[in-house]
Amino acid sequence: MDEPSKSVAVDVFRLSARSNERLAGVHVELACVVRRALQLSPVDFTVLEGRRTAERQNLLYQAGATRTLNSRHLTGHAVDLGAWVGNGVRWDWSLYEKIAHAMQMAAAEQGVPLEWGGDWQSFKDGPHFQLPWKSYPILRQAQDEENI
Repeated sequence: MDEPSKSVAVDVFRLSARSNERLAGVHVELACVVRRALQLSPVDFTVLEGRRTAERQNLLYQAGATRTLNSRHLTGHAVDLGAWVGNGVRWDWSLYEKIAHAMQMAAAEQGVPLEWGGDWQSFKDGPHFQLPWKSYPILRQAQDEENI
């Protein structure tokens, strides 16, 4: 007799309504990378923040949570992702390395250049992913796209 086949459960993660809302105003190519990465990732994640206002950026700067007032978040060219484990966000570096790998694979599949804050030398930012300035230099691009 043959052994019964064993099915392997594969987690299929989906963005929550709140994560989808937080992708509003994010550059369409980056939002597509995030959605695809979630399908590839062994770690569930949530969108912590996408496009942000200058006021919010200033508050984060004053609090020391960012080192710039000229963030890619201001134009929708950046997202912060949080590793979702159990019922909340976890900050273990190894989780962000796995998410980064999924984001890099998704970006490569779609031909979208991507930078990960975890690769930065002076200020490692594991949750942060952005479209590079060199490839996406137009500061106001995200706002302009909304008016088309």
